Amino acid sequence: MALCCIKVLGAGCKSCHEQYKNAKEAVKDMGGSVEVEYITDMQKVMEYGVMSMPALVVNEKVVAMGKVLKAADVVDLLRRLDLE
Repeated sequence: MALCCIKVLGAGCKSCHEQYKNAKEAVKDMGGSVEVEYITDMQKVMEYGVMSMPALVVNEKVVAMGKVLKAADVVDLLRRLDLE
């Protein structure tokens, strides 16, 4: 499966901004050109059923929530999902 989109769901807090930065860095480290979207609209966040932020959404599936993943952890996660 190909990687189509990555979204960071957050409330605009420091850790959410950090997750957004780390996700962008991970995509760059993997040599990808996928855009990382940062969503702070609570209505859209709720549509994913996320209760704790930041949350990471890959190909419209919530893959992590409630913690900030380092860029290397995001790369590992994407590799485990076989999305290179």
